[in-house]
Formats: sequence, C-alpha cells, structure tokens
Amino acid sequence: METKESKLSFETALNQLESIVETMESGDVPLADLLAKFEQGSKLLKVCESRLKDAELKIELLKKQKDGASFSSFEPERGA
Repeated sequence: METKESKLSFETALNQLESIVETMESGDVPLADLLAKFEQGSKLLKVCESRLKDAELKIELLKKQKDGASFSSFEPERGA
C-alpha cells in the first residue's frame, strides 16, 4: 500500500518537514496538533531517508561500472 508521502520527491518531503518543524518550534500549537505533526514529520523523515539511500545506492552502482559510458537502469526499492 503506497501512501501519499511515499510518492513525494525528496525536495518536497524535506520542505514539508521543515515547515512542520518551524510550526512545532513556534510553541503556539496545541498538544493534539503537535502529536499529529510529529507523526506526519516521522513519515516525511522516512521518505527523505529512503530517497537519500536510493541516491547513494545509484551512485555506488555508477562507480562500480567498468566503462563510464554504460549505465544500467536503476529501480529504487519502494515500501520502506
């Protein structure tokens, strides 16, 4: 089952995460909203971590290629 967060790009997820952190740090958020934002932020953090891991794996794959002109297709793992 894919969530809407799992479809976000790294940049979009990071921007949303930064916005959540700024809101939480303002101190003007009720506790119930803080908990909901924390949960949403945790999901976005997982998306960011997944995208960074995918990029790292792709870079390692490209480094291992013997002749820099031959690139194989890279499909990142989804479902994290």
